[in-house]
Amino acid sequence: MNKTNNQEMVSLKDLVLGLKDWMRYILSKWYFFVIAVLIGGSIGYYYAKSQEPMYTATTTFVLEAGEGATNTGGQIAGLAALAGVNLGSSGGGIFQGDNLFELYKSRKMIEAALLLPSVSDSSMLIWDRYLMMTDAHKRWKEHQPTLLELDLKKPVPDSLLRSRDSLLQKAVLDINKNYLIVDKLDKKSSLIKIDVNSTDEIFSKEFNEALVAQVNDFYVKTKTKKSLDNIAILQHKADSVRAVMNGNIATNALTIDVTPNLNPTRQAQRLIPTQRSQFSAETNKAMLSQMIQNLELSKMALMKESPLIQKVDEPVFPLLVERPSALKSSIVAAFIVAFLTFVILVVKKWYTEILKN
Repeated sequence: MNKTNNQEMVSLKDLVLGLKDWMRYILSKWYFFVIAVLIGGSIGYYYAKSQEPMYTATTTFVLEAGEGATNTGGQIAGLAALAGVNLGSSGGGIFQGDNLFELYKSRKMIEAALLLPSVSDSSMLIWDRYLMMTDAHKRWKEHQPTLLELDLKKPVPDSLLRSRDSLLQKAVLDINKNYLIVDKLDKKSSLIKIDVNSTDEIFSKEFNEALVAQVNDFYVKTKTKKSLDNIAILQHKADSVRAVMNGNIATNALTIDVTPNLNPTRQAQRLIPTQRSQFSAETNKAMLSQMIQNLELSKMALMKESPLIQKVDEPVFPLLVERPSALKSSIVAAFIVAFLTFVILVVKKWYTEILKN
C-alpha cells in the first residue's frame, strides 16, 4: 500500500516538474510572442484598412394580403352568372410566407431590376453599375473581349444572346449569394426587410428600390389579375349592350321620321318597327342595368382583394456603412499568430526531447 502511494507521489511530482519545465521554456521564448503579436496586429490592421466599405440599403414594408371575396363571393357570382362571367376568388395564398421571399430572389425579378435605367444617370442601366462594381469589363478585356460588345440598352445580336443570358444568370446567382438578404424584421414582426449590401453606395440604393418596385408591382398584378379580367369582360359586355340599346332608340326615332303623314289605314308601317325597337330597347335597358350592377360589385370586390403594401422605411443617402474594425482585426490576428507561435514552440521542444531520449 505504501509502495503504491509512493509511486503516485513520484508520478505527481514528475508531472508538476514537467509542467514547470514547460512553463519555464515557454516564458524563456517571450520575445517570440512579442514579435508574433506585433506581426499579427500589423496584418490585422492592414487587412481592415484594405477592405472596401460595405454600403447597406434597407427597405422595410408591411404587407396586408387584402380581403378575399368569401363574404360577397356567392352574391357577386350569382349576379355575374347572368352575364356569363365567373367571379371566383383570386390570388389565394400563392405569395404567403416564404413564397414572397423566394419571389424577391427569383431570376425574373432580379433581371428586371438590373435592366432598369439608373436614376442617377439615365444613360446607363443598373446592370452597368453592377459591372463597374465587379470590374467585369477589365476581366472581359483580358479573357472574353467579345463580351465588350454587349450593350443591354439596345437589342442584342443573336450571336450574343447566349452570352447575355449566361451573364445575367451568373449575376443573379452572385447577387443572391453575396448582396441580397430578404427576411422578416424579426421573428415576431410582420414587417418584411430587404437588404442590399455592396461596395457601391449608388448601386445598393438603386437596386434595392428597383427590386422592391418590381416585386411589389408583380405581386399586386398577380393577386388581382382574375378580378381585373372579369371587370374587363363585364365592361365590354356592358358597352356592347349599351350600343345596341342606343341603336334601337335611334331606329325608333328614324321610323317616325320617315312616316310623318302616315295614312291611318297603314299603321303597321310605323307601329311594327317602333314597337319592335322599343321592346328591344327596354330589354337591353334591363340587361344593361343588371350588368352595371355586376360591374360595380366586381369593382368593390377588386378593392377588397387588392393587397396593401405600405413602405415603412426606404433607403436614403448616406447609407449605413460597415467597415472592418481595425482594432478588432488587429487583436484577432495577433491572437491567431501568437497561438500558432505557441504551437510551433511546443512541437519543436517535444521533437527535440524525443531525439534526446
